[in-house]
Amino acid sequence: MRLNLQTDFALRLLMHLAVNENELPTIAEVATRFGISKNHLMKVANLLVRGGYVDAVRGRAGGLRLARPPEKIGVGEIVRATEVDLAIVECLKDGGGECLITPSCRLKGVFREATQAFLQTLDRYTLADLTRRNSKLRDFLSLTAA
Repeated sequence: MRLNLQTDFALRLLMHLAVNENELPTIAEVATRFGISKNHLMKVANLLVRGGYVDAVRGRAGGLRLARPPEKIGVGEIVRATEVDLAIVECLKDGGGECLITPSCRLKGVFREATQAFLQTLDRYTLADLTRRNSKLRDFLSLTAA
């Protein structure tokens, strides 16, 4: 299983905002820090704003901030919100896909169980778990260290 860039960028953006809780980083600052596309990050930020994870503060001194405390934002929740398709094989897709052996194949159940275990593991962690007491991450992402 491979997560899409949208999920990767969303998690990075959220970690950046958690580390800089008392600041209002801009999309440009975050994109520069990570060396990623500003336009792509803007789309991800928009998705996170619409989902209620991030607040966008408009104006000259504006930027982004978390809409909820980091301990209230689950990693599994973010993955589910940003991944378009968690079906790791064709038979798990809506409608069952095109595989001819799907009706008699036991592999489908194995992959379904594995996907559920993956998501259950992610559900045990919050944004706070990723950022709190993580001095190396704070040193890298802190706006005051920039």
